[in-house]
Order: sequence, then C-alpha cells, then structure tokens
Amino acid sequence: MKMKLVGLLGFTILLSGCAATQKPMYEYGDYSESFYALKRDAGDENTVKWKSSLENIITKSSEQSLRVPPGVYANLGFIHLKANDNNKAVEYFELEKKIYPEAEVFMNNLIKKANVQG
Repeated sequence: MKMKLVGLLGFTILLSGCAATQKPMYEYGDYSESFYALKRDAGDENTVKWKSSLENIITKSSEQSLRVPPGVYANLGFIHLKANDNNKAVEYFELEKKIYPEAEVFMNNLIKKANVQG
C-alpha cells in the first residue's frame, strides 16, 4: 500500500512538472479588462485604452514568439474602420485572414465595407 502511494505521488509530481513548463499558446494581456471597460463606458478614453491594449498584445506576442490571439487584428482593424482609416483597417483585416483562414469570409466582408467607404 505504501509503495502505491509513493508511486502515485511521484506520478503526480511528474505530471505537474510537465504542465508547469508548457508554453502558453497566446498572450492576451489585459484584453478582457480593457474590452469590458469599453463596453461599460464606450467613451473616447476607453476606446483609446482598448486600441492600446490590442497593440500591446501584438507587441508582446511578437516578443514572445507567440501567434497573435484570434480576433485581435480584426478588432484593431474595426477600430481603424470606425475612425475612417480604411487603408489601415484593411491591413489588419488581411493580417487576421492570413493567420486565421477560417475568418476569411468575415474579413472579406469587412474589407469590402472598408473599400466601399473609402
């Protein structure tokens, strides 16, 4: 019985050690907090914070050699689209589409919208 307990304890330590060294898939930074603040109070100040948060996520992801999380480029593009910076919006929509091909139909629709407004 004691041998089984020692074996189980060793196996648990081994598994927890492996899990602790696993590299994260994405860097989200303060994505949730800044998005919540924007939805709670959609003023210019929170829009700037949201944009800054998205830009920081892109920077940190690059520094850590991680893929930018899904939707970050699309959200940043949408911010530029709302600010009538259509060329920059299309640039971010294209990046989202390149990294996440499953978003191609949606990104193409946003690109068409940006080109029509431009």
